Amino acid sequence: MEQLRLLIVDDEEDFLSALAQRLEFRGFRVEAASSGSDALARVGEKGFHVLVLDVKMPGIDGLDLMAQIKAKHPCLPVILLTGHGSVADAERGMQQGAFDYLMKPIDIDELIE
Repeated sequence: MEQLRLLIVDDEEDFLSALAQRLEFRGFRVEAASSGSDALARVGEKGFHVLVLDVKMPGIDGLDLMAQIKAKHPCLPVILLTGHGSVADAERGMQQGAFDYLMKPIDIDELIE
């Protein structure tokens, strides 16, 4: 069975590194990007099975990033993460096609499900 390929995008370097390591330990192939522009370039180059995007980032935030990616890859599942969640952001994300919206600190088992 092919390993799932994930792209995690978060501007918090320590969180990004820790989450990538934990998911790799669980058997996923993980790439990490610390900005929306870096993520856009990677999505265009590689075939990921799932994207995990932080909502609040400088530059291109997670919701705008998801909209740009969904325009080109409408079937690509996106999970939104936030430490500053709001009902409005969650609703907007789900309306734009997010698969799920999870709060930080993330429960790794919940994310994997």
